[in-house]
Amino acid sequence: MERKGLLLVAVTAVISGAAIFVSKLGLKDFDPALFTWLRNTIVAVLLLGIVAGAGEWGAFKKLTARDWMKLAAIGLIGGSIPFLLFFQGLTLTSAANASFIHKTMFVWAALLAAPLLGERIGRRLLPAAVLFLLGNALLLKLLPGGSGPQFGDLLILGATLLWAGENVLSKHVLRTIPPKIVALGRMGIGSLIILGVLIATGKLTLLGQLPPLHLGWVALTALFPLGYVLTWYAGLREIKVTTATSILLLGSPVTTLLTALGSGLLPSVPQGLGIALIAGGLAVLLRPRRKMRVAPA
Repeated sequence: MERKGLLLVAVTAVISGAAIFVSKLGLKDFDPALFTWLRNTIVAVLLLGIVAGAGEWGAFKKLTARDWMKLAAIGLIGGSIPFLLFFQGLTLTSAANASFIHKTMFVWAALLAAPLLGERIGRRLLPAAVLFLLGNALLLKLLPGGSGPQFGDLLILGATLLWAGENVLSKHVLRTIPPKIVALGRMGIGSLIILGVLIATGKLTLLGQLPPLHLGWVALTALFPLGYVLTWYAGLREIKVTTATSILLLGSPVTTLLTALGSGLLPSVPQGLGIALIAGGLAVLLRPRRKMRVAPA
């Protein structure tokens, strides 16, 4: 089951890397808060259909008041506030920088998971995480000599910190609540909170001014977070949160390669080395464990 979880989270990382690139394109001439609400609402509606189709509707009847409070917390710190911060920040910085900052989540998740979940950092995780982080730094040209953080980067860092906390909470909640229900709680409750923000700020009126093309683009981009939450929570249930969030670093080269293809440029030599280091980190993390051999009597 652990290997299945690793593969599911690896798929999540690829989806995440592509989603950041596509969302950067979709945010052009689009209010970030309205974009976030429309996209998350579509995802929540699709999740409702998936839960019903999978015959898991009865799981809602088993939820206690404490379970609903936990889902509400996940919706707040995972499905609403960080999305607003992230997409606002994405309008102010590059998709590559946003992807890199988001992938530092494993550091913050590890710091939280140790005291709250009792997780220990495995012997493979540390070298793999170092390879991932160094590879991303080379890939995105963030080694010494780069520019300092911009305001958009700080907004994305704030979103990343909240998501790290949400993932630790979700890992705890997944012990008793099915992954699809947790995903629906995150996106459904989160979209209701964002709707309240739109009403309070008067931005909901912008909905009537959107051309059909914009609505179609939002519907298309909604497929990425749908795939993200379905694979992420199913994988997170099987592996440590520190391991899962470190694998998300694989999404950064996906974003960078898509950005390069979109601009007609080929990756540089340092970026190629960065991709190789990331691949090495993945190999370390996914290498099969050696079985102990019992000596013959």
